[in-house]
Amino acid sequence: MPPREALMPALEEILYSGYIATGQAVYDFENQFRSYIGNQNMISVHSGTDALHLAYILAGIKPGDEVISTPMTAEPTNTSIKMVGAKIVWGDVDPSNGLLDPKSVRTLITEKTKAIVLVHYAGMVCDMDEFNKISEEFNIPVIEDAAHALGSRYNGKMIGNNSPYTVFSLQAIKHLTTVDGGFLAMKTDRQMERAMRLRWFGLSKDKSRLENDITEVGYKYAMNNVNATIGSVQMKFINENINRYITNGKAYDKALKGVPGVRLVKYNQHTEPSYWLYTMRVENRADFIRMMEAAGITASPLHHRSDTHTIFNESRRELPQMEEWYSSFVHIPCGWWVDDAARDRIVELIKKGW
Repeated sequence: MPPREALMPALEEILYSGYIATGQAVYDFENQFRSYIGNQNMISVHSGTDALHLAYILAGIKPGDEVISTPMTAEPTNTSIKMVGAKIVWGDVDPSNGLLDPKSVRTLITEKTKAIVLVHYAGMVCDMDEFNKISEEFNIPVIEDAAHALGSRYNGKMIGNNSPYTVFSLQAIKHLTTVDGGFLAMKTDRQMERAMRLRWFGLSKDKSRLENDITEVGYKYAMNNVNATIGSVQMKFINENINRYITNGKAYDKALKGVPGVRLVKYNQHTEPSYWLYTMRVENRADFIRMMEAAGITASPLHHRSDTHTIFNESRRELPQMEEWYSSFVHIPCGWWVDDAARDRIVELIKKGW
């Protein structure tokens, strides 16, 4: 949260303003966030999961369609595909970083494939050079799940400017939190009006309830003024906060290079990570985690691989590169709360071995 003296007066003002639902505070926050990303074709929603669901709808995905996705992600990336009735086809990951492997994706495309969903896991950016080629060659939209990747870049631009749809999460533990919230970014303004209707029951906010006519099912996905007010105050500190993640991540990249038992991840060409989590591969991961925890430092693989959930049984298949990656990757603290002294202590612990 921002400093109390910055946040609480703004929160008190909005809480007692008489208008705590979707209103001007939301629109003001949207404009701030659009300016930060560099894309005006963005709408706020109540969660990143809501943004994913809307992206799948806007991409035209329907029951019986196939969506190529990654098992290396939090569950909503893929449970949201189930919400539109499509079948997930698991792509394998690049074992050097855990990101969806474009080579694997190419082998899975069929006439039923209606979208490719990739996740910029832990703030690392997927191989967008290759995914852009695949999207253009097969005329299949790419949906970027950037829940972990606020502040990451591709070709010098913020993530959120490249593909037809990009999803951001502002959930409690992300780079920027509004307690809960999210954004859906679109490459063009062609679907903005429909997206805004879909997030509000199918109603248009430009008309009164008495003048509205619902033409398709919509949802209660709009952000409210209270969450948006937190977001607006957060935007005053966004560069400082994300720069701390990046500073820590780059320092780890340098300090841990060549350390016995550690393998650093590969960052894709033309990309810059925002290091939501610092990710690496280690030998004897269980021993590594115990060593770190004994010193009071959390180390964890964090995510349960999505393809093992019963709900996805129909999609299960062998993923040898995922097996290789999943057996050894781990995360260590990297966020705004890790100061230089804490970071140096973590590095020294790792260098001592486990």
